[in-house]
Amino acid sequence: MQEKETIIISLGGALIVPNEVDTSFLKGFVKVIKSYVDKGYSFVIITGGGKLCRTYNEIAVQLSNPDKNDLDWLGIATTRLNAELVRIAFGDYAHDTIIMDPENIPQSDKSIIIGGGWKPGNSSDLAAVYSAIKINAKKIINLSNINYVYDRDPKEFPDANPIKESSWSDFRLLLPKEWEPGLSSPFDPVAAEKAESIGLEVVIMNGKNLGNLENFLDGLPFTGTTIK
Repeated sequence: MQEKETIIISLGGALIVPNEVDTSFLKGFVKVIKSYVDKGYSFVIITGGGKLCRTYNEIAVQLSNPDKNDLDWLGIATTRLNAELVRIAFGDYAHDTIIMDPENIPQSDKSIIIGGGWKPGNSSDLAAVYSAIKINAKKIINLSNINYVYDRDPKEFPDANPIKESSWSDFRLLLPKEWEPGLSSPFDPVAAEKAESIGLEVVIMNGKNLGNLENFLDGLPFTGTTIK
C-alpha cells in the first residue's frame, strides 16, 4: 500500500454486534486503524447491519406486512446506528458526522470518515463500492466473520473448499441472483456486479483477526479471498 492512500473498509455488522455490541473487537479495531492513520493513511469505513438488521426485519414482518422497500430502509437505519457507534469510538480521528450518500463524501481534515447504508435495493457493500468510485480507490477490504469465501456453505458441507483467489465471473456464480432485504452473503450481489463492471478488487477476510488485517495493510501474506 502506498503511504497516504485512502483505504475503503466494508465493516460487517456481524463484527460490531454479533449478539450484543462487541466492545473488545471495537477497541482493537479502533487501535489498529488509528495506528495506520498515525502512519499517514486515511480511511472510509462503511458499516453493515448484520444480525441487528435481520432481527429488526424479522420483527417487522411479525408486526405488519412491510414491503421490500420498508425492510430495506429499516436495515439501512441499523447500518447507520452502527456507523454512529463506530464514529464515536474513533473520537477526534473521525469526521463529526456519518455519510449517508457515498457519492457525496465531504472534504474533511479528519483521516477517518464513517458511513452506513445508502438506499434500498442493496446492502452497505454497494455504498463501499461507490465510495471507492468517488475517491478513485482500486480495492476494498471487506471485513466479515469468515476466513475465506468457500465454494459451498461450510456450515452445511464440511468438505467445502476455501477460495483464495477468484475472478468476478466465478465469484458471482456463488452469490444469489437478486438482492433481498437482510440477505446474508459474502458480498452483496448488486455490489458485486458493480465492482466487476469497474474492475474493482475486493479482499474478503475475517475482521476478528486484526493481525491479519495488519499483514494485508503492510503488504505481507494474509489469509483471505481476493476477487478481481
